[in-house]
Amino acid sequence: MSASGSSRPTQVSAARRRTVIDALRRGAVPESGLDLLATGLDRFESALDAELDSVASGASVFKAVRGEYGSGKTFFTRWLGERAKRRNFAVAEIQISETETPLHKVETVYRRLTERLTTSSFPPSALRPVVDAWFYALEEDALAAGATEDTLPAEVEKLLLARLAEVSRHAPSFAAALRGYRAALAEGDEATAAAVLSWLGGQPLVAAAARRAAGVRGDLDHFGALGFLQGLLTVLRDSGHAGLFVVLDEVETLQRVRSDARDKALNALRQLIDEVHSGRFPGLYLVITGTPAFYDGQQGVQRLAPLAQRLATDFTTDPRFDNPRAVQVRLPGFTQESLVGLGVTIRDLFATGAQSPQRIGDVVDDSYIADLARAVGGALGGKVGVAPRLFLKKLVGDVLDRVDQFDDFDPRQHYKLTVATNELTDVERNLAASVASGTASADDVELEL
Repeated sequence: MSASGSSRPTQVSAARRRTVIDALRRGAVPESGLDLLATGLDRFESALDAELDSVASGASVFKAVRGEYGSGKTFFTRWLGERAKRRNFAVAEIQISETETPLHKVETVYRRLTERLTTSSFPPSALRPVVDAWFYALEEDALAAGATEDTLPAEVEKLLLARLAEVSRHAPSFAAALRGYRAALAEGDEATAAAVLSWLGGQPLVAAAARRAAGVRGDLDHFGALGFLQGLLTVLRDSGHAGLFVVLDEVETLQRVRSDARDKALNALRQLIDEVHSGRFPGLYLVITGTPAFYDGQQGVQRLAPLAQRLATDFTTDPRFDNPRAVQVRLPGFTQESLVGLGVTIRDLFATGAQSPQRIGDVVDDSYIADLARAVGGALGGKVGVAPRLFLKKLVGDVLDRVDQFDDFDPRQHYKLTVATNELTDVERNLAASVASGTASADDVELEL
């Protein structure tokens, strides 16, 4: 998410601007509109777009994103997800965690995927609209092949079995559940249809009556989940989607789990990579994110030699010459200059919807933005690389909002940076504590006048 200046589109809708600004005000990465902030990512565009096009043609891609905390990994993957969505991909972002979504439980990962599934037309969960669109496409194909109103159900059934023939070799219950869902809808039994679709999405504790009606048993397991993912890719493709873009975020949390769970998770990741590279999942673009310590440390990838071999990438050269086509890509993080450039971009974006754009530019000039960036970096022990989130939160919520609403507010006179513990992430809190335990504290950092 490095920035060197403003390069956002000159025409921005009020809704897109508001979405971005509101998220930054909360200290969050925007869910959309990231192209407005994505300066400095042009060196990745050509290679990543080519990979997306390859996946849309039936290939599959695995990518590992590497960066320190605060380097913009979440921003990068959401930016890439937006590019995928513009190509009519379905997208899902999954947060890996020991308690909620352990990586070694692939059935749980699949469940989170269906819960977070989104398309350009539908927010999460888009599973039902996707399945409904697939059945509509089957009906259209059957009619085009000469089916009549009387023969349509039977012809759709034949197409369903044909399209899912490969999937049924690994997960026959996937096709059975789809047939059960369609049958329940035809009978007007919405409760059963919804329950069967929940089971298809990997949800546990689905009513036994609904499972019996669909002819399926039990809950989804590890191997069944891989088959269901294969089936979901088929449904997406046949319903008009180019593919599926999936992000497994914060995989570095594996370093903090029990050794047995960590080993299972690393092996599950190795298995996923092998399945992607084997061609089992045509139309899948799978991304993981992690810190350098996860990829290089003995508590992470290096703990499993076969996984380390698959992710091995040469980062000994100048970052300018990193290969964006490699299996692992490195985000360089922020410098003081790039942080200021991003601040300028945000200020200009904010000004387009402000009551007095000229006043925003005059009061919050480039020099003040540079001062604020230095102050935030100082509050975090000089670690500019982890400062972007807090810097943008302060810039929007504490400075730009006030300048916009109060005609006599001058941040150089009326604002002094304060950093409360409860507004920091764990990493930011640790850095701020290291400053407080030394000769400086956040309150000691003053803006240059």
